[in-house]
Amino acid sequence: MRGGFERRQGCLLFSFTGQLDAYSEKQFITYVDDVLSTNSAPVVIDLSKVDFLDSSGLGALVQTAKQCNLQKRSFQIVGNARVVQTVKLVRLEEFLHLVKDLPTAFRQLTA
Repeated sequence: MRGGFERRQGCLLFSFTGQLDAYSEKQFITYVDDVLSTNSAPVVIDLSKVDFLDSSGLGALVQTAKQCNLQKRSFQIVGNARVVQTVKLVRLEEFLHLVKDLPTAFRQLTA
């Protein structure tokens, strides 16, 4: 998994590619936690270029969502068809604030 972040439209935009699975979950969590600890802006996590998401990856997303909720920080997660299917399979789309694309995510966070 590779990732990065940038500030866009008053939000922190994280973009990831590759796989979010048991091998990359710790790297994902550490990276996101480090950035969130120094910024208080709303968060968008773009997973539209993630090829594979397993239960460990879902756990990482849930942990990040819980952290955002505790900090009362707004967040949205953008997924492709494969990510959306996996998240919906375990009925986490509402908890993870899953949306279909980046414009929707920014619109909901800046409304």
